[in-house]
Amino acid sequence: MPTFEYNLRRNLRELRRSINARPKLVPVKPADDGAPPEIYRCPWCLRDPLYIQYHDTEWGKLCTDNQRLFEFLVLETSQSGLSWFTILKKRENYRAAFAGFDPHRVANFTDAHIDRLVTNPGIIRSRPKIAAAVNNAQTFLAITREFDTFANYLLTFFPDRKPIHNSVNRLIEIPATTPLSDRIAADLKKRHFKFIGSTICYAHLQATGFINDHLNKCAFK
Repeated sequence: MPTFEYNLRRNLRELRRSINARPKLVPVKPADDGAPPEIYRCPWCLRDPLYIQYHDTEWGKLCTDNQRLFEFLVLETSQSGLSWFTILKKRENYRAAFAGFDPHRVANFTDAHIDRLVTNPGIIRSRPKIAAAVNNAQTFLAITREFDTFANYLLTFFPDRKPIHNSVNRLIEIPATTPLSDRIAADLKKRHFKFIGSTICYAHLQATGFINDHLNKCAFK
């Protein structure tokens, strides 16, 4: 009968042969399928490619151009009571209807212009909102004459005259209004702006980058 030592040696030899017979494990690299790494975006924009483009290229990016700032004022005041996505889909229709968002031209719109725009199916056909856009163009120009640019006017309300970058971890943390937007909206109303409130004012500040409310982990912060 084999001794214990013999059995032990035999078992060790069999174990070595078993190990040598196994295929060697080679590290496997992930397949390169050419797909770009996943980019994190604020979840509110993921419903549509148009929304994603707006989020990536405009929302939260500082804009100081007068005409672009007036464009967002027209769009934001038209949004009142509606979703922003509804307005965004009609943006190019608004551009055509409101003379490329040139405040000088819109300020000169007559009642006949307003009558035609009320029948335009490509925009929100609300006479009060359309008339407000004409009124606001006139007031907008008055502000730019006083402050040189509308951006200069807005920055007078900001600490150190600098845009605000908020630290935001969750969408629920983003407010609809702030004391800052309350003050700006109140001043615009005193200057005879129409269809302007604190909520619309805060949305305008976000859209034009005077307030950056991208989530902290968003690639476009």
